[in-house]
Amino acid sequence: MLALIITTSAHAQEAAPQDTVAIGKKLTTNNCAVCHTFGKGEPNGQGPNLFGIVGRPLASETGFKYSAGMKAAAAGKVWDEKLLDAWLTDTQTVAPGNAMTYFEGDEARRRKIIAYLRTLH
Repeated sequence: MLALIITTSAHAQEAAPQDTVAIGKKLTTNNCAVCHTFGKGEPNGQGPNLFGIVGRPLASETGFKYSAGMKAAAAGKVWDEKLLDAWLTDTQTVAPGNAMTYFEGDEARRRKIIAYLRTLH
């Protein structure tokens, strides 16, 4: 009986990150796909392609015309989980005057979106 509990517990821990990413993909598709693309080599939309965003410098997607507010905020910044969390919380606090406005007040939802974005590489 004890072995079954340990196996079940280990399996549940392995499945949780996959569920988080799957939910994050759905949230990202529902909330972001209107303006963004996610696949390698896909064209930019109204917003830049988000493939490979984690680790990429701000305002650096080739072929995308960034707003003056985004360009001004970009100096020396790289998209990481902390910056993505701040961005998803309120885009205007990260880059005042940028063209995108988005507010996700639910921390759990932001974590799931970021988990999915981390897989895009």
